[in-house]
Amino acid sequence: MDEGECGMTSEPQSQTGCSGGGCGKGATSGASKHQDEHISASLSKIRNKLIVMSGKGGVGKSSVSAGLAVQLALKGYKVGLLDVDIHGPSIAGIMGVRGLLDISKEKKVIAKQVHENLKVVSMQSLMRDADQAVIWRGPAKTGVIRQFIGDVLWGDLDYLIIDAPPGTGDEPLSVAQTIPEAKALIVTTPQDVALSDVRKSINFCRVIDMQAVGLVENMGPFECPCCGKTMALFKSGGGEITADKMGVPFLGTLPFDPKVVKTCDAGKAVDLKSTAPSFMAALEDVVEKIVKTADSQ
Repeated sequence: MDEGECGMTSEPQSQTGCSGGGCGKGATSGASKHQDEHISASLSKIRNKLIVMSGKGGVGKSSVSAGLAVQLALKGYKVGLLDVDIHGPSIAGIMGVRGLLDISKEKKVIAKQVHENLKVVSMQSLMRDADQAVIWRGPAKTGVIRQFIGDVLWGDLDYLIIDAPPGTGDEPLSVAQTIPEAKALIVTTPQDVALSDVRKSINFCRVIDMQAVGLVENMGPFECPCCGKTMALFKSGGGEITADKMGVPFLGTLPFDPKVVKTCDAGKAVDLKSTAPSFMAALEDVVEKIVKTADSQ
């Protein structure tokens, strides 16, 4: 992809070492300092920064990120939703975002407006071919995440929700380094294997000194559409037990709801409140706890 189309390079410049026949350290340091200034200016306009993490894939983390952003936007908060899953971005599809990102006259990237209170940026919006494989090492991923913060016109936001890939690799670490004040929201399911991995995510936060705002259990018990009885795909209550043992707040359980999958697959996450009311009602309780914590700090 050409820089002129979206304002970002397809392979962000490494910020270490020399290039060509001579040393480019001075120029690179100057560019890095200039970008640091842009990042600081952008972050100064964002009140709360939340990175949504999971210990493993398949727990519905991106659906929770999208639902969280939509719920906050519907409450009147100004929200940005940033997808930093470089290799497997899904937020663009979930939110119905199409086409490449536009740039302003000042060479700043314009986030996609999907609701009057909600803007979205995803790696998917940097690629002409949705099936293109992104084959980048750590420094390149760090570079584009820095650009996602400093080179995007986020404007004044109450919340920036950052959807990270599963695990504790380059992307969440880059977010933590770029946004030191970011807090983590950790998503799990009640399975033992998911709970084991989520403990690693909590310990990751402790090692890098990132506050965990809380743990959310997704795909919990739900009401059977046929008989009305409560059913559970997995055992229930594991998330709350894990949160208690690990000493992090438990924010709530979100029911398994096929309507969430259907709505997100259709790119209509902004309609979740009407299409998946039970899921969004449970998520509203989670949002209220997050807002209460944010307002108290």
